[in-house]
Amino acid sequence: MRIIYRICILLILISMLFPLRIGYSAADEQINDVEIKVQDLFQKMTPEEKIGQLFLVAFRGREFTEKSEIFDLIVNRHVGGVVLNLANDNFTSLNTIENIYQLTKTLQQIEWEGPIVFESDDTSTSITQPYNYIPIFIAISQEGDSYPYNSIINGVTTLPSQLAIGATWDLNLAEEVGNVLGEELSALGFNILLGPSLDVLDFPYVEGGDDLGARTFGGDPFWVGELGKAYIKGVHSGSNNQMAVISKHFPGRGSSDRLPENEVATVRKSLEQLKQIELAPFFSVTGNSPNEESTTDGLLMSHIRYQGFQGNIRSTTRPVSFDQSAQEQLMSLPAFESWRNSGGIIVSDNLGSNAVRKFFNPTGEGFDPRQISRNALISGNDLLLLDLYVDTSDLDPYSTTIRVLEFFTQKYLEDPAFAQRVNSSVKRILKLKYELYGEFEIEKIIPNKENLEKVGNNQQINFDISSNSVVLMSPDLVELSVILPEPPQRDERILFITDTISARQCTECPSQLIFGVSTFQDAVLRLYGPGAGDQVTPTRMSSYTFADLNRYLVDPQSFSVLDSELRNANWIVFSFIKPNFENQDSMALQKFLADRPDLLNNKKVIAFGFNAPYYLDATDISKLTAYYVLFSKTAEFIDTATRLLFQEISADGVLPVSVPGIGYDLISRTAPNPNQIISLFLKTPQEISPVVGVPQLDFSNIPKVALGETIGLETGVIVDYNMNPVPDGTIVRFLISYVEKGTNIQQVEAITQKGIAKVTYRVQNTGLLEIRAVSDPAYNSEVIQIEIPEPEGAEATIVVLSTPEMTETPTLTLTATLTPTEPVVIIKENPTILPRFSDWIAMVLIVTMMSVGVFFFSKTRIPIRWSTRWAILAFIGGMLAYILISFQSIMRAKWTLTLKPIDLMAVTFLGAIIGCFIGWIWYVRGRVELRKS
Repeated sequence: MRIIYRICILLILISMLFPLRIGYSAADEQINDVEIKVQDLFQKMTPEEKIGQLFLVAFRGREFTEKSEIFDLIVNRHVGGVVLNLANDNFTSLNTIENIYQLTKTLQQIEWEGPIVFESDDTSTSITQPYNYIPIFIAISQEGDSYPYNSIINGVTTLPSQLAIGATWDLNLAEEVGNVLGEELSALGFNILLGPSLDVLDFPYVEGGDDLGARTFGGDPFWVGELGKAYIKGVHSGSNNQMAVISKHFPGRGSSDRLPENEVATVRKSLEQLKQIELAPFFSVTGNSPNEESTTDGLLMSHIRYQGFQGNIRSTTRPVSFDQSAQEQLMSLPAFESWRNSGGIIVSDNLGSNAVRKFFNPTGEGFDPRQISRNALISGNDLLLLDLYVDTSDLDPYSTTIRVLEFFTQKYLEDPAFAQRVNSSVKRILKLKYELYGEFEIEKIIPNKENLEKVGNNQQINFDISSNSVVLMSPDLVELSVILPEPPQRDERILFITDTISARQCTECPSQLIFGVSTFQDAVLRLYGPGAGDQVTPTRMSSYTFADLNRYLVDPQSFSVLDSELRNANWIVFSFIKPNFENQDSMALQKFLADRPDLLNNKKVIAFGFNAPYYLDATDISKLTAYYVLFSKTAEFIDTATRLLFQEISADGVLPVSVPGIGYDLISRTAPNPNQIISLFLKTPQEISPVVGVPQLDFSNIPKVALGETIGLETGVIVDYNMNPVPDGTIVRFLISYVEKGTNIQQVEAITQKGIAKVTYRVQNTGLLEIRAVSDPAYNSEVIQIEIPEPEGAEATIVVLSTPEMTETPTLTLTATLTPTEPVVIIKENPTILPRFSDWIAMVLIVTMMSVGVFFFSKTRIPIRWSTRWAILAFIGGMLAYILISFQSIMRAKWTLTLKPIDLMAVTFLGAIIGCFIGWIWYVRGRVELRKS
């Protein structure tokens, strides 16, 4: 027995040399580390701390003390984060960047320090860390195009609108914009971006209603998803992965006719219809995203209702943000399910918005913020956004927030089901915070102040987008050259009429012009006036506002000066932003075109739209000499408009949304262009692999291929009417026939990835093979002919190749019909890594527990001596199996890549069983020998 005991000890020591975890990648290791940190911290948290993490709160002002409301909410109520915005006076127009940095820094420090306010700029001062320090989220919405869609309108780079990015159709520019935004906001101390909008402008505009305008990437689901992925990737890289991206407005509100902030809209669409359009971009940035960098961290759940969501047109959901059944149905879709399982969070839209109030409290009575918040959490939201969340019985949002927190804490202690729901969301929130910072240390949370030098110095991206996105709506370029053969001359009078917009960074801040009455005229003088070409005469230019024009249209005699200017002008240049039926001044252009056609005679009337392109109808456009859309109103876009007016540049952009006024239908324009000749490329058998960039063969001599060999076929990039690659999923048919035999044409369908479709073909018939490709309505392609000289023939197999981003290759076998077979899974090799010591401990415990179980099971059936032997042999068998499989995993790592830890446990368990079996044989043999003696 001593020898056996020594053998056991020796095996344990040997096994310690092989603490190898099989089938784990470095990413798995990092994820496990985060989960362990989350679990450890979660176990230490009090119910109040857990409840506080669920809330993202707003507050008024930008200065606070230990007695202030936001100080109490952060330090004593443990709220998970804050959201800063312009409406709550969180920013100032004086030293904006410095003040924002100090604000975010102080917010993080009061959470770190507790009740002591940290005054010093030296963040390295030794501080006693609180027991459960958790950094707070600091969120902001910064959509682009300045006011009203930017919370910060001073100091930072004023980036273009999302629609301007969409009009470039350039993923690199989208990523660059995201990079600038992520870099600047992260430098200021923000760690959550409430954006971008992934809404699809399906029905862009209903006259008299409201719309998202330039706040989205466009109207094609595929391109909205692609641009969204690039934008998100840029935000992550620019912030060094320290900014969470919360894409909105899930599940999509591009078909609604009113803004999410004002009223709960109802859209008549089923879930199947939503999958095709509204949900498609969200699929792209969640479970279908090719990498973590382009994957959104969260989704902002919008207050929107759907009629016919489950197929019954008479049934209407509650707002999805409060409808548990609808949210569960959405999150059960494969892309969202995998994304949620890997930690994706759901953020509610503002629970204190007018839309929610109108829906739950149309009469002004019965609005209970506690139950509203509870319903939002139970429905599936993890992080609840409270901005100006006030109960009618409370004096202020702070009082209401305190009551909600106390109600949640009581409910947590009394209701196990509610506590389970809270725990699930809290763990998701903690995981996201750990992924942003790795460790909860104040030095890692507060950004380096030196990074502020990068803020506000990235204007080049605006120029690049403005010059590539501008669209000539009417007429076309050929007709324009006839109508406007030359730009404005020095002796001609130019009248500028502008839809002005001004804003304040805070209530007490001075008003500042975002688009002033003379903004366009000033740009003309700067670029073409005296000292800059001298192409215009300052005294022959004048500027007026839309308010002036509206006043003139109401009573022409009261504004004789403008009447004279209109009659004497050679050029009338209109600059408008977004018509609003509640503001009649903004409708002055349409009214002028309708009511005063007499003032348009013998004049060149040019309109520049600095927002969405669909606000003028066909009648309005027909009265204009030229109509341009620039999608954004930053200084670079105004300069671009000026250069267009003086014909220095031309409009190269392509509309990203449908515009009924000019008969532009986006879905038709993204179909394959029928005027193209689809290129075809041939791969030799040695070159067949799912990679891009196959050389085209010389077809002056017909190539020969041996019978049974496999050739690859690949189209070139198939383009749409706008000369962009067609959306992914466009169907391409490869037509394969034998010329001499007169056989039927075999058609094989493939779908495009990045505009390219691929198939392979294994030759099993002889003769002259001819191959072409079509993609409706593009029917012309190059033709490939291949000679197969061998006399034998058989059936052919066609395989649709994946693109480099795909991990599966579906295979089609050509018989009487094309039938899909099992997919071939390409397994990417991940290097094995050494695990923690706990993995080895787990294996020893498993074997030991089984040995003990064998002992207690057998001691009542056989002598104790034999029970002990059985247990020891089970232990030896399990340890030997573990050592063997671990040794082979080192010597033959590739073979063990397919094993998982559960497989290793099974092998160890099997080894223990074998040890028991050997012990049983030993026992039986001993009994037989005893009887013989």
